Amino acid sequence: MPTLYLIPTSLGDTGFDRILPAYNTGVVTALRYFIVEDVRTARRFLKKTNPAIDIDTLTFFILNQHTTPEELSSFLRPMFDGNDMGVLSEAGCPAIADPGADVVAMAQKNNFKVIPLVGPSSILLSLMASGFNGQSFAFVGYLPIERGERSKALKKLESRAYSEDQSQIFIETPYRNMKMLDEILQTCQSNTRLCIAVDITLETEFIKTKTVKEWKSQLPDLNKRPCIFLLYKS
Repeated sequence: MPTLYLIPTSLGDTGFDRILPAYNTGVVTALRYFIVEDVRTARRFLKKTNPAIDIDTLTFFILNQHTTPEELSSFLRPMFDGNDMGVLSEAGCPAIADPGADVVAMAQKNNFKVIPLVGPSSILLSLMASGFNGQSFAFVGYLPIERGERSKALKKLESRAYSEDQSQIFIETPYRNMKMLDEILQTCQSNTRLCIAVDITLETEFIKTKTVKEWKSQLPDLNKRPCIFLLYKS
């Protein structure tokens, strides 16, 4: 049965021997069809995975915000012809906060086999290191950009952390990280705990949990760095 492999990529400039099992290399090397967000990034990842891969023999299908439903519906055509395919994210695990989920849904609907490979997930790694509730948590993606709406969203997440004993996880575009941090510190209760996880798996990795009040005395530099925020009750 044709198989759709979900292939994790690195979260930054990190040695693959640290974050990706050797098994993944064998899977990637055998594939000839890939669904990717960006061809250039995908080619770079594949050559780093195995320099012997002949990139010019591979076929890439581009899946991003510009992909039409008509284009998406044709992406699994190689699988109908009996070929395995791979899905690559720009960073981390495919289909998690990633458009690859639409392709996986199509594969499931058509009864193809779907195999997720082991690799880094910034969401889970940050939660593991936060000290927050790992039994009940919610990843809510991006919050509203408009300041008033974002403040309301933060208050709602904070309320849920207390009322449901649930860790709240969210992200922001790297160049808006400092604005997000500023709004968290202005909006949330002083004793609410905030974990900031930056550059996960990189040499510059920084993961720290403090109360909102404690963060106010010393702000980390989050500008243009991949970052995840986690809120939890005191």
